[in-house]
Amino acid sequence: MDLKQIFKTPNPIIGVVHLQPLPTSPRWGGNLKAIIGRAEQEATALASGGAHGIIVENFFDAPFAKDSVDPAVVSAMTLVVERLTNLVTLPIGVNVLRNDAHSAIAIASCTGAQFIRVNVLNGIMATDQGLIEGQAHQLMRYRRELGSDVKILADVLVKHGRPLGSPNLTTAVQETIGRALADAVILSGWTTGSPPNLEDLELASAAAAGIPVFIGSGASWENISTLMQAADGVIVSSSLKRNGRIEQPIDPIRVSQFVEAARRSFSEKELEQENKNANGSRGPAPEPGKIRSKK
Repeated sequence: MDLKQIFKTPNPIIGVVHLQPLPTSPRWGGNLKAIIGRAEQEATALASGGAHGIIVENFFDAPFAKDSVDPAVVSAMTLVVERLTNLVTLPIGVNVLRNDAHSAIAIASCTGAQFIRVNVLNGIMATDQGLIEGQAHQLMRYRRELGSDVKILADVLVKHGRPLGSPNLTTAVQETIGRALADAVILSGWTTGSPPNLEDLELASAAAAGIPVFIGSGASWENISTLMQAADGVIVSSSLKRNGRIEQPIDPIRVSQFVEAARRSFSEKELEQENKNANGSRGPAPEPGKIRSKK
């Protein structure tokens, strides 16, 4: 997955548009026009604040279906994604929660969106929806049948879930890439709003061996400089909302603050790499401004 080709940067910041409850969800309010309007406002806020991409999620449809969502959800999300692709020039992605990857890739393929997020691509996770089994084989065949080049970003040991057994993180990353054929992997904390720790990101990055690794939760302007030392990109939502509250709309000022903090961390990372390359076998160079906290 060539991040620079898709996002025009090797270190993309992907903001999340959390859709209000969609038709047939428990909290559906009956006004699809208002849902589309808010999605357009949030996409505009992300674009004006400097994000490099957007991913659309049916986040407020909880409690989620385990796998296949209702056709009305697919229809509504297709309408939203189509509107956003015509509104902003940023690459658009789709995540159909909890784990309806087939619907996500169908929406993306039909609307021109460029990537999807899959919570469980391979393995088995125990979640609040029950046991979710990855369907990498079926999804990859479906992508081929669609004639689609939509990229698949797959969570490894996804948040709000526990794996059956005790898989090694390194092995889980390698199998998600090498056996399930993910185009990039995502590492999160255990819940929404909690970040992965730096050690796990470093392990995942080493195991990915050049395949992009994204931070999938808990990133904020306070911790992004630490986390980005061991990741290629970030998917961010909660910290971009007004007052940092998940139910609030995206605040373009907070987007700008996050993007600026992330850019500083990218510059530090590039400087560190340049110093290492220049010093070669003479050992590590000083690392000005680099933050490394061990948890």
